[in-house]
Amino acid sequence: MEEKRILAIDFGKKRVGIAVSDPLNMFAIPLVTLDNDRFVFERLKEIVREKNIGEIILGYPLKEDGSNTHATKPVLEFKKELEAQLKKEVILVDERYSSSIAWERIIESVPSRKKRRDKSRIDKGAAAVILEDYLNSRANSS
Repeated sequence: MEEKRILAIDFGKKRVGIAVSDPLNMFAIPLVTLDNDRFVFERLKEIVREKNIGEIILGYPLKEDGSNTHATKPVLEFKKELEAQLKKEVILVDERYSSSIAWERIIESVPSRKKRRDKSRIDKGAAAVILEDYLNSRANSS
């Protein structure tokens, strides 16, 4: 049987960035950016089923000092609904700097300015950064 993958979510009011691990849970792969609309949970269910997801992590927005931001409450509400819809525990992971790291990577790797402006790249890239940090922290604690 194929290993269970890890799904990472970068929540936004307009868009939800998605990344998945490889089957061995070593690498983070930007997957897709979903519109945050009434179909988002159905699409997430499909991804969980298709990609054999065993664990779900959700970026948790915190300020530099570790306190809550304006986005913390909507993320917690999304987490609650996600757990109810998917019948799986969702783990919150500190997402400080994930979007800025994703943006730096896009600048380095995407030569076209037009393609760089595609915000969906940043969203799924930020999800991959969150997942990468999570995978590294798991590897370092083993």
